[in-house]
Amino acid sequence: MERKNPLKSSYFSEYLKASQIIFNLKTENKVAGIEELLDVLVKQKLIENKKLILTRVIDRERLESTGIGHGVAVPHARVDTGGDIAVAVGKSKKGIDFDSIDNKKVHLVILVIWNPSIPGLFNHLFAGLAKFLRKPDFRNRIFEAKNKSELVKVLSEIELQLPHEDEIISRASLLKKLQDIEIKRKKAKKEQRKVLQKQADLIREELDQSLLTRFDRLMERYGFAVVELEGGVCQGYNINIATGMSSAIEGSNDIFVCENCGKYLIASRKKKK
Repeated sequence: MERKNPLKSSYFSEYLKASQIIFNLKTENKVAGIEELLDVLVKQKLIENKKLILTRVIDRERLESTGIGHGVAVPHARVDTGGDIAVAVGKSKKGIDFDSIDNKKVHLVILVIWNPSIPGLFNHLFAGLAKFLRKPDFRNRIFEAKNKSELVKVLSEIELQLPHEDEIISRASLLKKLQDIEIKRKKAKKEQRKVLQKQADLIREELDQSLLTRFDRLMERYGFAVVELEGGVCQGYNINIATGMSSAIEGSNDIFVCENCGKYLIASRKKKK
């Protein structure tokens, strides 16, 4: 596979051809659907070890579903493909149960395998996807595409760009889950620690190193690093947060730093539900 520099401004079309699209996925099962897409990548010689990659993708799904809502799922894994990014796209008329955040079936699956040697590639890619997939008009054009050519044309409009605050995957949810895992790991037995470490590693692959460095320092010093905001109150130390900051946090999936205790501050998951 030809090497590109995906951290420069580029378009999704550089990584997606009509031959990497299944216009009608045969299955309504998540694992079988992912396997169909991996078969496409094998056929196009974009990946080799299908069994290993399938395991990694499913491990990631078990950790937290990549069904992001609105009929879209973005399963992914960080595995060396010999190139930079390997992409396959599948449409499903009947829909696939992906345990999505809105509990609706998925009709568009974008499978992404990316090279672990390129730092920041995950956030770079998903920031571009987020900008387009959050737009109802754009999603409708995808779902209404009548053939592969039309679908490629629509998806080709996606520009890959460096992320700001609009990641498609909730960093806040992942960081909180990482904290829960790290706390359990300290108390777990040897065999269970291995399982938890594997889950922690999967999350760490998707988060910025600077975020993780601070997270690890806080965990070492205090035993926890992430606290939730409920009713304008930091639950770590029961301290009121400034109104402006509180409003920004409660409407966001991003991560903030508490101005009082210095911990990472995220919106309450109970409140968001």
